[in-house]
Amino acid sequence: MTRYAVGDVQGCDGELENLLRRLKFSADRDRLWFVGDLVNRGPGSLATLRLVRALADNAIVVLGNHDLHLLAVAYGARRPRNSDTLEEILAAADRDRLLEWLMTRPLAYTEGDDLLVHAGVVPQWSVADTLALAAEVSAALARDAQTLLAQMYGNEPDQWDARLAGMARLRFAINVLTRLRVCTADGRIDLSLKGAPPSAASPLKPWFAHQRRATRKARVIFGHWSALGLVRQDGVVGLDTGCVWGGALTALDLDTERAPVSVRCPGYQDVGVD
Repeated sequence: MTRYAVGDVQGCDGELENLLRRLKFSADRDRLWFVGDLVNRGPGSLATLRLVRALADNAIVVLGNHDLHLLAVAYGARRPRNSDTLEEILAAADRDRLLEWLMTRPLAYTEGDDLLVHAGVVPQWSVADTLALAAEVSAALARDAQTLLAQMYGNEPDQWDARLAGMARLRFAINVLTRLRVCTADGRIDLSLKGAPPSAASPLKPWFAHQRRATRKARVIFGHWSALGLVRQDGVVGLDTGCVWGGALTALDLDTERAPVSVRCPGYQDVGVD
């Protein structure tokens, strides 16, 4: 059995199928770990969801910000954006089955020494903390999806405090796990940065660059930051290589760490759109 981690697909179903052919993926023996953002902005979000759902237990999927956005739009908690490519899903005969499946995906997954998230973790969180907070979000989604999806948007609170409760705690957990790129050593997050990391003089650093982060003994696999491209350093693997922006869709064999396999992708979206 081979475990392949796959970067942000974002509805690029043709590139995903091409990548699986390149990997010689077999559902009889292999598993795929998706870093989230299966859908949106590419041309085949519906086909992507159907393909990955059909893999059943051979696909591990964590939710990304675009996956949550799809759920929020479907539940009427958010309006579609001009750059969205979700209409096919929302009009599909099997939309309810697909959305129910997506709703039950976690925000974090661990196996052995590996931790899979979409975006990142603040330095204060251990692997156990990350899984516990992700489980709190999943429980809230199962209990009252409408309320969570309507109230999860916003950038506050912007610093971790174990005493956070209610929607403030859930929103912070969602923002970290699906939107984080940079933070300070004391767990203050800045969600406005989308490009290259700040200068060395800034207290804001890539979340994985803080020397005392509590997940340092794990290998953290993530996506979400296409401006970085492929990252393999400091015990982290970053796999968002900008497929939908004209970059590539990338997979890495987690067990041998051979050279990653990538397939090129047309620029379905212009950099800088909403």
